[in-house]
Order: sequence, then C-alpha cells, then structure tokens
Amino acid sequence: MIPPAPELTLPEELLLLALDPRRGSPYCSGRSLEYGTAGAVLRELELQGRVTGQRGRIRVVSPLAPPDPLLAQVLGSLSDPGTGGLAGGVDTRRWIRQTGRHVQELCLEHLVRRSVLRRETHRFLGLLPYHRHPPVDPGLSLAVRDRFAAAEAAGFPDPRGRTLAALVSAVGLSGAVARGGLRDRWAMHGLVDEEWTAHAVYRNVRQDRAKRNSGRSFGGGSSSSGGD
Repeated sequence: MIPPAPELTLPEELLLLALDPRRGSPYCSGRSLEYGTAGAVLRELELQGRVTGQRGRIRVVSPLAPPDPLLAQVLGSLSDPGTGGLAGGVDTRRWIRQTGRHVQELCLEHLVRRSVLRRETHRFLGLLPYHRHPPVDPGLSLAVRDRFAAAEAAGFPDPRGRTLAALVSAVGLSGAVARGGLRDRWAMHGLVDEEWTAHAVYRNVRQDRAKRNSGRSFGGGSSSSGGD
C-alpha cells in the first residue's frame, strides 16, 4: 500500500519540480536552484504570517517558531538581533545569495529524513564526491508536476501557485516544467516582478549570468551583448 503523500512546503515543491525523478539532478543551474529554494522558504514564512517583504528587506512580524524545523531554523536566524531582523530588516537579495546553499542543503536533508528523497553519492572523475537526490516514490514528483500543470492551465489563480510559478521562471525551470507554450512561459515570467522573493532570486540569477557572459567575452577576446 502506498503511503499518503506528505504535505509539502513551497521549497519542497520547488525541489521536487526541479529534480529529475530518475537521475536526481536538477533541470536548471544548481546555483540558481539554491537561490530559488531560499526564496521559497521566505515566501512560505510569509504565507504563514511570520515575515513580510518591504522595500527589498525581510522583516519578522511574528517570531513564534512554526512546526516545520527548517522554517523554524530560518525564522530564528532572521529574528536574531544581530541580523537586524526585528529592526531594520535583512536585505532580501543578499540574504538569498549568502544563505541559498545552506538553506537548500537543510531542505534536502529534511526531505531525506522524511523518506521523500534518497541521497546518492557519486564521484566526479572517481575523486570528488557529489550528491544526487532522486525521489523515493517517483509518483510523488509526478503528482507535484500534475498539480503545477493544473494551476498553469487555470492561470495560477491562488497566491501560492503564483509564487511557485514565479520561482520556477526565476531559476530557469519553466522550459522543463511548464506544459503550455511560449505564451504561458512568458506569463510565468511576468509573475517574477509581482513576487518579492522571486524578484530577488531572479536578480541573483541574472547577476551570475552577467558574470559568466563577461568572462566569456574577455576569454574570447571579443564583446557580445544579449538580453534576459
């Protein structure tokens, strides 16, 4: 008998959309997905009434720890007076950039402990270890994708669905996840500016892209230009 699907937070849904159900590797840039996971955690905290985003800064409005241990840990770090969480707030884009890798690792560990994902260790060239995270039950990934497709077909009518769509677009996943055509993917991209966490994620993704393009230009001895 298949156990009931666990209740998933926004970062967990994003990860299940992003990870190839067979290989356990992301369909998008790993660094971009780290930003997206951190942004999804912030938005989940906002949906639960713990934080708010104002003028590019995260402000804690209720320091009461949520039941989810990952969300509680992140909220606790934002509530630390040393971070400015209860006073002037924390810069959203900078926090996502600095903590994305750590937050994603915590989220992956939480999913492994809950037997949603399994961790496989591989070695690059037989030396450097790296991890992949395929789902324990591939049907759960399919269910998450089906829910996303249903929300996409309905035009993402609820705030949670719009946030997930905006994050999917911000990290570069829409081509792998969206089932509609180019018009639907452009509509998802339009949600990025409406969602404060997705907007901060996208600014970091765009910054990384600009650095890579600049490096290629200097390396090739020629300049090039392009848009987002």
